[in-house]
Amino acid sequence: MTLLLGFLPFLVFAVVSSLGYPTPALLAGAAVSAVWLLRDALLHRQPPKWLELGTFILFSALALYGYVVHMTWSIIGARIVVDSGLLVIILLSMAFGRPFTLQYARAHVAPERWQQPEFLRSNQVISAAWAAAFAVLVAADVALWRNLLPQRAAVLVMVGALYAALRFTRAYPRRGKHPAQS
Repeated sequence: MTLLLGFLPFLVFAVVSSLGYPTPALLAGAAVSAVWLLRDALLHRQPPKWLELGTFILFSALALYGYVVHMTWSIIGARIVVDSGLLVIILLSMAFGRPFTLQYARAHVAPERWQQPEFLRSNQVISAAWAAAFAVLVAADVALWRNLLPQRAAVLVMVGALYAALRFTRAYPRRGKHPAQS
């Protein structure tokens, strides 16, 4: 569940931008990210998580860029950049050998399992599933922008990709051999 809360800034962004307000949506995403960072730092005394720090930087930078260059983001333009940014955050976490799911999974397993190769590999696999889901989101965003896909179809593809990643995240560790978040 805590992993899903890490995606809350993106949900807030999606809701506000779908109302036709992409720039305020970027600010809302930055604000929610800041709240999560402060919550972890002040209440839980935890270092920032990759996902939360990355989303704060992403949303803040995009909002600031729009303000500085007096750019009004289109809804689809903002979505493409935000979804691509999240994909990059996930891929970078994996490339550095610290998949973003690792920080969430550690809250659910004993510390002695944190350095086990199967625990680390399992988190790489789960992070890869989320990367695949966001690659699908970016593709659907671009298809929508290029009028290659009707909006309903794009939304169904996006929801399906996120649902599949969520189901995989819950099911994969339960396979017995992959104790990522059990």
